[in-house]
Amino acid sequence: MTAKTTHTRKTTRGAWPVTRVLRDRDAGLYLAGVVVSGFGTSALWLASGVWVKDLTGSDGLAALCMLAMWAPTLAGPVLGTLADRVRRKPLLIATSLLMAGLLLSLFAVDSPATLWLLFAVLFVYGAAGVVHEAAESALVAAAVDARLLGDFNGLRMTANEGMKLVAPLAGAGLYAAYGGPGVALLDAATFVLAAGVYAALRVRETRPARPAADWRRRTAEGARCLWGHARLRPLVLAGGVMMLCAGVNGATAYAVVDALGHSPAYAGALYAVQGAGSVAVGLLAGPALRRLGGRRFAASGIALLAAAVALRAVPHDAVALVSGAAIGAGMPAALIAALTAVQRETPGPLLGRVTATANSLIFVPNVFGLAVGAALVELTALWVLLPVLGTVLLATAAALARRPRDTGAAVPGARDPIGRRVRER
Repeated sequence: MTAKTTHTRKTTRGAWPVTRVLRDRDAGLYLAGVVVSGFGTSALWLASGVWVKDLTGSDGLAALCMLAMWAPTLAGPVLGTLADRVRRKPLLIATSLLMAGLLLSLFAVDSPATLWLLFAVLFVYGAAGVVHEAAESALVAAAVDARLLGDFNGLRMTANEGMKLVAPLAGAGLYAAYGGPGVALLDAATFVLAAGVYAALRVRETRPARPAADWRRRTAEGARCLWGHARLRPLVLAGGVMMLCAGVNGATAYAVVDALGHSPAYAGALYAVQGAGSVAVGLLAGPALRRLGGRRFAASGIALLAAAVALRAVPHDAVALVSGAAIGAGMPAALIAALTAVQRETPGPLLGRVTATANSLIFVPNVFGLAVGAALVELTALWVLLPVLGTVLLATAAALARRPRDTGAAVPGARDPIGRRVRER
């Protein structure tokens, strides 16, 4: 047993999750990196659409900014192979510095004729984000004690959601004062700071062995590992169904506001309380995972989301605000449980590919859900659509909560929930 593990065991008992994570040097540094880079990303997320809208006057082109950033998620399983091909710490530093340099090229965007550069940078931004997420997840699993993974992932969610509440306002103010290049410069600076944080991590990595198979087979290995793992597959599939329904629900936001009799700006209040719910559940995720286990924690979150979505059909301000907070609290539970399970259960050499594959299966359905929801909200009354969504979510939660008949063979090299190596049966 290492000195770090002994120290962690002593400090994880009876301490608040924030304290447990911050007492671990590497976990605290990782969290700082998430806060810094998340701030810049959230600021650019808002500013890019406004930038395009100002240059062209087109709502459709402005919406393409988000599509450009999301599209590389479809290639997640392929991009994740890179995170398993090289050492993860240098890869995180390199991708951060690459994005810092690319963002500076946006100073050349000053007319509709140069918008292609903005869309190209946003596309690379999305692809680098997929690789970054896979490499970060793999390095976190190696650098952070397994008993802290649930707490860390919960606090990571809290940090991300907290940045979504603060950074867009800062980005909007910066855009108003200095235009799009000012926001790009801010984001570039956060990437440089994040690279410095990653460089300060004390983690030893061995150089990955030269792969014996080509990239297609390596990609398939990650997918087979995930699909063949009886503990991971239900969590990831439930997360995908949840995000599909969440996308449909998200498309009804302005219809809900209209039913309440408010102007579209009232959607900001609903998003704010939703963010507050996500911040709260992130703080409680670690203890909840230890008490309930991954499946029951995720199922509880999806069940809460089901009730909240169904209640949005009630045209009452108080109900809408409470439902918004409950949606914010329910969704992250399944995401945190799935990510933590992937980190604990997957062998290190496969972790980048499995993480990227899991992220694609979970988050890509959200994009389709938004598209389907945009059509359904025009054709279906809210009092019908939202309870149906709630029913689908409740059925998903019930299926996930059921104890599996066969837990499946353990994956050699994986770790159990308390960090021990799992032996092949």
